[in-house]
Amino acid sequence: MLFSDHPRTHYRNAPAHEVICQLRFPSILTINTVEPADFQEAIRAEFPQYARRQDAAPPRITGLGSPNPKVEQQPPVTNHNFVSEDNQWKLNLTKDFIALSTLHYPGWEEFARQLDKPLAAFIRLYKPAYFQRVGLRYVNAFSRRFLGLEGTPWSDLIQPAFLGVMAEPDVDEAKIGSCSLNVSMALEDNCHMKVHAGPGLLGGGKKDPEVKFILDGDFSTAGKHNPDAVPEKL
Repeated sequence: MLFSDHPRTHYRNAPAHEVICQLRFPSILTINTVEPADFQEAIRAEFPQYARRQDAAPPRITGLGSPNPKVEQQPPVTNHNFVSEDNQWKLNLTKDFIALSTLHYPGWEEFARQLDKPLAAFIRLYKPAYFQRVGLRYVNAFSRRFLGLEGTPWSDLIQPAFLGVMAEPDVDEAKIGSCSLNVSMALEDNCHMKVHAGPGLLGGGKKDPEVKFILDGDFSTAGKHNPDAVPEKL
C-alpha cells in the first residue's frame, strides 16, 4: 500500500540529498531591473553571501498557425542568490519565483523556520497579488555504500512499485543499463505529485561515481493562493 499511513520516522542516515520549496507568482519586473537591497537587508543576518547570475529565458514563438511563425529570443532573467554562512542554505529570487533549498535537510520544522523570515520579507516588500504555484521537492538518494549495504540488490531494499523490471527475480541488475519510473498523478486537496525513481548518478557522476537509487518527488498545488494561506498549504 503506497498511500497507507506510516509513523513519522527520523533516520540517522537520512536519504534526503536536496530539498527545495518554490513559490511562483505573477511577474514583478522590478526584481529583474532593480537591485533588491531592502530585501537583502531584511535577510542578511541569515543569508550574508550574495551573488547574481543571468539565466537564459526560453524563446517565445509567435505566429503559430500562420505562414511565417517567428522565434523571438527573450531577455535574460536576473537570478539573485542569497546563501547562508555555512553554504547549506540558498535562497533564489527572480521576477517569477522565490525558492529556498538546502543540501542538509534537518526536518520540516527547521526548514519551515528558515523559510518563514525571507518569505515574510518578500511579501512585505513586493506585495505579490497571489502565488500561482506552491511546490515542495524532495530529492532522495539511497547509497548502498554509505549504508553498509554494498552488494545488496535494489530489489531487497526498495518497494517493487518503484523498481520496474528490476523487481523481477530473474532480472540481473548488473545487466541493466537504465531503468526508471516516472509518475504524474493528482492527489487530494487540489495537489499534484510527480515522481521520478530509479538508479542514477548525482551530478552526472562528476564528483561521485557511485550509482544510487534516486527518489525525486515534486509535490505542488496550482491556482491563486493568498500569501497568508501559503504556510497552511505547505
